[in-house]
Amino acid sequence: MPDENDTGERMNPALPKYWHYVYLLSSNKTPWIYIGCTNDLERRLKEHDEGKVYSTKRMLPVELIYYETYKSKDCAYNREKSLKFYGSSLSKLKLRLGIDKKGRAG
Repeated sequence: MPDENDTGERMNPALPKYWHYVYLLSSNKTPWIYIGCTNDLERRLKEHDEGKVYSTKRMLPVELIYYETYKSKDCAYNREKSLKFYGSSLSKLKLRLGIDKKGRAG
């Protein structure tokens, strides 16, 4: 029997408590795309916007142009690594998204 404070909402045990994100930022000031990874996308974007991230400080203002969500930290960081270090992964993603920026940073 539910207690009197029970709202009837149940947490889905199949879903992770925390998500991990791989994201791309763009700026009109530079030809670069910044690639990052975080477990709190909203907080991280705020840090970028406030100039608290060394790698994007000179790119301000930046715009979130793409993100992917992962259940596991390892999967997210492996994807970030593949985008940063293996050109074909980033090239294919940029082609799919219609991004014409040349390089990458971050």
